[in-house]
Amino acid sequence: MSRLALLLALMAVPALASEPPLPRRPVNTYSIVARDPATGELGVAVQSHWFSVGAVVPWAEAGVGAVATQSFVDPSYGKLGLELMRLGRAAPDALKGLLVADSGSAVRQVAMIDAQGRVAAHTGERCIVAAGHIAGENFSVQANMMDKDTVWPAMAKAFRETKGDLAARMMAALEAAEAAGGDIRGKQSAALIVVSGKSTGKAWVDRKFDLRVDDHPKPLEELKRLLTLQRAYNLMNEGDLAIERNDTKAALEAYSAAEALAPGNAEMVFWHAVSLVNVGRVDESLPLFQKTFKMDARWRELLMRLPKAGLLPDDPKLMSRLTGSGTPGKK
Repeated sequence: MSRLALLLALMAVPALASEPPLPRRPVNTYSIVARDPATGELGVAVQSHWFSVGAVVPWAEAGVGAVATQSFVDPSYGKLGLELMRLGRAAPDALKGLLVADSGSAVRQVAMIDAQGRVAAHTGERCIVAAGHIAGENFSVQANMMDKDTVWPAMAKAFRETKGDLAARMMAALEAAEAAGGDIRGKQSAALIVVSGKSTGKAWVDRKFDLRVDDHPKPLEELKRLLTLQRAYNLMNEGDLAIERNDTKAALEAYSAAEALAPGNAEMVFWHAVSLVNVGRVDESLPLFQKTFKMDARWRELLMRLPKAGLLPDDPKLMSRLTGSGTPGKK
């Protein structure tokens, strides 16, 4: 019998009274699992004094749920938790079954939320203090080995009171945890995942944010920087889709918004300029191209390679003008 089948069979069985073996390495962590009731988006965000926490703690699947598994971490809670919720189990039932089948449940800390917003959390009695959790409407915050027992209440307060999308609210919860004392050993890594409320069957489309800071002296600051940059790239993608729909106005608005979020990013400026050329707005593209050339002259060489790839018209006079080698004022 597979472990998943065993878990399903054990759902209604009381927990077994046995002394759990003590795993060797605790992943002392604070995290949040959450759902946006307006969009259905599901997410996990986490910070820890542990290398590459994003590789083991956060799990999420569009249209299914999200899981954070920490303390003396068992990553199978993530995989099996999602499998159980995908089979129709509510988050509380899924977590109950996993705990029943785990002789080390006393040292686990786990939280789950399903696509309907049902929440479950567990803090084992042998988790290292300060440890605890708060399960609220459409979210759960949990922490172990914290400096103070005010960490998870501060997270809950920040999540409830912060405006914005799910990623922004979860980021605020992490920052509140750090401000309240955070991990007693300090900080090292962080991660944030947000997936769509409904699955398209394409995981790469469903992941709105998938960010990891594996090792950094200020992981939350770096995570927030990456979050802003991801927003900018998401806007670039929106612009590209608008171009495909021949909606030039929407595309250029998206590109401009992306550049505002990441003003020093030559990539965004360059492709914005390329899009302007392709909709006949050459004059507007010229200062943008020049801006990228000043950042790095290799963008000029890349520009010259685009006609062969079909990304710009194969027009030598136009290319001369775009690269700055033509006569100003002439097309």
